[in-house]
Amino acid sequence: MAGSGPLNRQEVHGELERARSEFHRLLEAASADDLARPTRGTRWTNEQLLWHMLFGFIVVRALLVLVRLFGRLPRGVSRAFARVLDAATVPFDLVNYLGPCGAVKVIGPRRTGAQFDRVIAALHRGLDRESDADLARGMHYPVRWDPFFEEYMTLADIYRYPTRHFDFHHRQLTLDDRG
Repeated sequence: MAGSGPLNRQEVHGELERARSEFHRLLEAASADDLARPTRGTRWTNEQLLWHMLFGFIVVRALLVLVRLFGRLPRGVSRAFARVLDAATVPFDLVNYLGPCGAVKVIGPRRTGAQFDRVIAALHRGLDRESDADLARGMHYPVRWDPFFEEYMTLADIYRYPTRHFDFHHRQLTLDDRG
């Protein structure tokens, strides 16, 4: 992703809206049995994986803050930070797994959909406010944490990240499997 050229803001806005629309379609079409069904290739249920997909968008808001900070510092600072985070991959993976397991017990599908709308709206507003110079700032990432993290990513790359994460996990859902 890094260095993939200038960010087409309208394209990113469209990707965010596509994900929002699809997320709501999935939630609205799913029965309680559908949500409780296991997914493909994960230990989560469909409901837990949907929450994890939402979390991919939520975490972007924190990543944007980090890029704004580390993007103004020498690259070695973010490289060292990424190495520390990579060293903490095992506890991260545990928290990453357990988070959705607990979240679905507190936040039901309706509130999950509303939260998705709020985070997408915030990402739209943020993207519209970014300068081209800010979008070009970047930092190093813990590549062991997520298959879509690159060694170095710009703010523009971070705006593209959540829909890639969403699309990957969408294929693991079994909501449309009837039988």
